[in-house]
Amino acid sequence: MRKAIANSTTESNQQVPTFFVTSEYNLDPLLELRAQLNSSLGDKGVKISVNDMIVKAAALALRQFPNLNTHYYGEKLVRHTHINIGIAVAPANGGGVIYVVAKDADRVSLSTLAQTNKEMIDRARELKLKPEDTKGATFSTSNLGPYDVDQFTAVINPPEAGVLAIGSGRKVPVVKPDGTVTAGTRIKITLSVDHRVSDGAEGGQFMFALKGLIENPMRLLL
Repeated sequence: MRKAIANSTTESNQQVPTFFVTSEYNLDPLLELRAQLNSSLGDKGVKISVNDMIVKAAALALRQFPNLNTHYYGEKLVRHTHINIGIAVAPANGGGVIYVVAKDADRVSLSTLAQTNKEMIDRARELKLKPEDTKGATFSTSNLGPYDVDQFTAVINPPEAGVLAIGSGRKVPVVKPDGTVTAGTRIKITLSVDHRVSDGAEGGQFMFALKGLIENPMRLLL
């Protein structure tokens, strides 16, 4: 697995001209909605994670930016009609990274997405994947938040055109409109994009659209 990762990352770094866009988001509304949803799910065996909600937000944002939901093959650009989000998983034995694929992440319900993601992630950690678990990604995400990582950049998985790098949510001082200071949870997310299929302006617009979904998370349920 390490050799395959080395080959893929070398190809990406050498052949994919990449630019990066980082934004900071208010995570408190999403955390509040997550707590409410998980409480309402009760003993149904489904728990929605922050990562599930960000994956859902990314998928919905990609609807507006089809250039980022593409595969680039030399001179050929393939735009996909389905939005399938790769999710980076570290196996329990520490043997590299596996991307499981949340298919039609923009279309399925958040609870269904969460349940499917958990099942695939559990299989990936135990190296008991089904063939379909890792096929068909059109865009990817990598989350180092559980490891107390503030911010990082992720390597694009060719032929995909983009990947999101998700950091930790952190409590920080926030100045309110009336000038008072309170504590708020903020998260930094970095977008890596293949410059052959998009540009900085579009990358910034995508991140702004993502902001609207993360900071107004009821939109994830519509």
